[in-house]
Amino acid sequence: MTTVKNIYDYINSIAPYDMQEEWDNSGHLIGEFRAEVKKCVMALDATKEVCLFAKEIGAQLVLTHHPVIFGGLTEIKPASAVYTLVNSGISYLSAHTNYDIAEGGINDSLAEILELKNTRHIDGGLLVTGELEDEMSIDDFAEYVSDKLETAGIRYTDTEKTVKTVALGGGACEEYTELAMENADCFLTGDMKYHAMLDASEKGFAVISAGHFETENKAFLMLKNRLEKLFCDVEFIIAPVTNPIKSI
Repeated sequence: MTTVKNIYDYINSIAPYDMQEEWDNSGHLIGEFRAEVKKCVMALDATKEVCLFAKEIGAQLVLTHHPVIFGGLTEIKPASAVYTLVNSGISYLSAHTNYDIAEGGINDSLAEILELKNTRHIDGGLLVTGELEDEMSIDDFAEYVSDKLETAGIRYTDTEKTVKTVALGGGACEEYTELAMENADCFLTGDMKYHAMLDASEKGFAVISAGHFETENKAFLMLKNRLEKLFCDVEFIIAPVTNPIKSI
């Protein structure tokens, strides 16, 4: 019998929760720690739709990357994500910044999706660098990223420099741009504001802002394969959701 605690303990073994950022709220947040798990729903975010889906299929656990509770809750209304989980007796786990920096975590998985070679962690795992098979122009690399992440609306700086070594920081990592550019030809992250990209461009940096959801969703859901190999009595189900932020 697999319990919520068993799955928590495994995640803790590969991505220790005591390594999460101080502002983070990863871990076991809702439900019975020793409850049996037969169905576990996985998603990047614990949206209302994800939690209702878990309720509809009779899941005992929801596992996401981003925590469903950040900071103090001022109210819990019917049909909200937290209300649905609590009212349905569904337990909840998240693995956020501890999984970002872990070996085999978000950035390593993103490197695998992009087929980067000779990867290494820098600055404690906050960034991962790797090499492309072939050198590319920034235009070709941006198109390559778009294809691999199955996304549109990628923004990037215009540069004549070619790209061979790439630094990765899934999600929101623009504050590590300087560090990334000390270690790579191009920095790929999820969220980068206009002025940060303008500053990078002025310095001649090649940076790509590919979207928060896009740089983390597929990477986080790759955890499903690892969980399935260990917990054979649990059905791990990816919630049928798409990025709620649309682009063309």
